[in-house]
Amino acid sequence: MKRFFLTLLISTLIVIPIGNAAAKKISVQPLKLIGAIANKDDVAGAVVSGKTILLFGTAVDRSFVRAVDLNGTALWSIVLDPDSPSIATAGTLDGEGNIWIAGTTSLERQSPLPTPTPILNPDNLSNTPDVFIPALNTVALWKIPAGQRSATLYTARQPAAVLINGIAVDKNGASLVGLTQGIKGSSGFLISANALGEFGAPLIIGSTSTALDAVVRQSDGSLTLTGASGEGLAGKKLVGLVDAVVIKISKGNKTTFVLRSSAYKAKRSWSSASTSLLLGGEVVSGAKSESAVTKFTNSLVPQWTYRFATAGPIFTLGATQVIFSSTAPIAALSNWAPKNAQPILLRFDLKGAIVQALSAPKDQSGVIALINSKELGTIALTSNADLISIFSAS
Repeated sequence: MKRFFLTLLISTLIVIPIGNAAAKKISVQPLKLIGAIANKDDVAGAVVSGKTILLFGTAVDRSFVRAVDLNGTALWSIVLDPDSPSIATAGTLDGEGNIWIAGTTSLERQSPLPTPTPILNPDNLSNTPDVFIPALNTVALWKIPAGQRSATLYTARQPAAVLINGIAVDKNGASLVGLTQGIKGSSGFLISANALGEFGAPLIIGSTSTALDAVVRQSDGSLTLTGASGEGLAGKKLVGLVDAVVIKISKGNKTTFVLRSSAYKAKRSWSSASTSLLLGGEVVSGAKSESAVTKFTNSLVPQWTYRFATAGPIFTLGATQVIFSSTAPIAALSNWAPKNAQPILLRFDLKGAIVQALSAPKDQSGVIALINSKELGTIALTSNADLISIFSAS
């Protein structure tokens, strides 16, 4: 009976946004533009260290970190793994200012070609060399110490290709989540390393249709994972076409609890999770695409929730901030009716009511990051076809 009540409560919250009951509508204000960066296509994300913004991503087949100042002026750039193809897909900053970038690389190296022996070629046929395509099956964790411009690489080779989607770091180490490909399909992937970069054994979750997107390290050593699954997990059956999932992992690396969304015939995911368990993700039902935002307690009880018509990813920060590209009016806002996808940052109070709304200009369409900095406050990065724009939301 208790389980049924919880399922009913979650379903009700998803349909009815609690915070929209505020009588006075909020006027949308502009974000403050402070800089712009060219060449945005290969950027996967960003972190802020002091007054420096560090972009990470992949250019052709090499992962990189580029540092820019608040105006977008380039300061320095490094290739993270110059000896092998690699991708950088997630990043964060620890409490001491060290930069941690996660992704995948290859430990395979192409053997030197032997000196060719002259042969007769009466038909003048061309000789096409073999193409070397190494497998990206090694988890890569790069650490750039605070104030430095060189990276130390820690690796953990896996039996199959791996894609890392999320990273969380504290004083005791790092946890990385993503997915790996198996014989039957995709499985959720979790691996952790201690403060010295020494990896433990990975935890594989699911076997046919599961992916993990975000991870939160708790003070007791446990982990909270979020993502999506189209299969049963830990005795919890599939409800929709694909369910958003929240998974608790014990300090001993065991699954202790799975919470699934309950949207019938829908595809859902939790792609973003803050340390305060403010979750953001996608809801697709038929031709309708929305983003869901839900604040959970530490015991994974939903406190409040919203759905917004969106295009692209959604990012959460702390307990009260979220940014996404909005595609429709929002009931709590008085002057918001975008004709095309346009980034908007929303702030909530602790009860879930919207208390502030800040938007990027109409020429922006995508969101890249929402970051908090002690020196700079809240920084939002958005994009259009040509540039990444840096905005202050403080």
